[in-house]
Amino acid sequence: MVEGYKQGFTSDLATQARPRHRFLPSAALPADLPHGRVPIADMANAFGVTHRTLHFYEEKGLISASRIGLMRVYEPSDVMRMAVINACREAGMAVAVIQDLMNDLIEAETQESAEALFRDALVTRKRELSAEMSTLHRQMQQVSNLLDHEATGDQPLNDNQGGSLLTDQELRCLALMAAGLSTQRIARTLDLRNDDAQSLETGIIQKFNANNRFQAIAKAVMLGVVQV
Repeated sequence: MVEGYKQGFTSDLATQARPRHRFLPSAALPADLPHGRVPIADMANAFGVTHRTLHFYEEKGLISASRIGLMRVYEPSDVMRMAVINACREAGMAVAVIQDLMNDLIEAETQESAEALFRDALVTRKRELSAEMSTLHRQMQQVSNLLDHEATGDQPLNDNQGGSLLTDQELRCLALMAAGLSTQRIARTLDLRNDDAQSLETGIIQKFNANNRFQAIAKAVMLGVVQV
């Protein structure tokens, strides 16, 4: 809980507006952090990131810093937020997804609800990773088939049953579709405009000769392209 970690420090300098999280999910803090305000060098070393990464998180509104003279420092509440952000990044979550999670956590009214939001995000990420593993397995199988073809001279089989092979971006999009992400969430995860993400989904649906995204996902699962 954030309140339990705060040391009651006040700044004699104007600080940037900070997100107001009353509760944050449990996340391990580095053992070598100093108490109270943390200078940027100590923050970077403790979490194993660069100064540039911390500036980037500030630009995205995930954390904020104040100054003591020329030195940038972080309040204990920002350190707690950084612990959650770092855990999410180590799990491979996109920055846009972390932004959504941190925004949702502002509304958490109990520690239990904060933990539940974090767990939901992790479950979604686990599904994404499972889908990506399935995609990698499919690609490995395709490479093996091509290598076998070179050795035997046989015609390779198209594992989309006659349909066009999916591009790498389409495979990533399909994995996210199978994980249950909306078109808008897929756009943010793949750093696309909503219209481009919609066009990508439409192309996938057409390649599977399906009528909608759910039918395309079902066919992809039956073909072993993705797993759910």
